[in-house]
Amino acid sequence: MMKAIILAAGVGRRLGKDGQIQPKCLLKFNGKSLLERHLNHLRHYQIDEVVIAVGYQAQKIQDEIKALGAEKWVSTVYNADYTKGSVISLWTVRQHLTAGDDILLMDADVLCDRRIIERLVKTNIPNSFLLDRDFEPGDEPVKLCVRDNYLVEFRKQLAPGLTYDFAGESVGFFRFGGAVAQRLATRTEQYVTDGLENEPYEEAIRDLLLETPETFGYEDITGLPWLEIDFPQDIERAQNDILPQIEVVENL
Repeated sequence: MMKAIILAAGVGRRLGKDGQIQPKCLLKFNGKSLLERHLNHLRHYQIDEVVIAVGYQAQKIQDEIKALGAEKWVSTVYNADYTKGSVISLWTVRQHLTAGDDILLMDADVLCDRRIIERLVKTNIPNSFLLDRDFEPGDEPVKLCVRDNYLVEFRKQLAPGLTYDFAGESVGFFRFGGAVAQRLATRTEQYVTDGLENEPYEEAIRDLLLETPETFGYEDITGLPWLEIDFPQDIERAQNDILPQIEVVENL
């Protein structure tokens, strides 16, 4: 059984008014919300169940699920502390992380080519990151660093002196087998217990990676179009650059 968990609880403050009037996953591109696109892709690859961590304007996401006729397949878990770090969203879905299923963990605010989802569904790497070598350096991208074919770092800020063969940007989608999903739930719980509720969920994943790098691998998706939507200019780029590339594939 494979289950998708989509993190969609946050407030899109950096997006300005477009992030305030609705959750980011309800941004529409060519008439389809990001959420509708995710669900279409997940249905296409026959994912058994979808769970969405909701918070900010949760009712609007419920309404969209209903409008798409997806209530029997998609459920939501409410994160009341949605203004805190995304690690809390992961903690609110812990019962799904500990159920023993294979998990696809996804950020909700990504416009992407469905072949990116396909890579995670069909990979033979049970615990897999997605890495795009074609990215703009800077503080914003969450970077994955590879040395001797192992992932050795997963963070926005890299420590000075870190040695690696190459780096790529993380797409914000992951695949975890049941055992690692269980470890992730335990680690997330530790963050909450330790009062680290303002941390991003990536930090908990990073901890697991650094503990047992041999447990993880990556799929290189360089060349496939995708964009995380954080800032107003991202909406424009998604509309003008990413969407046309995606629609070529969807219309085949």
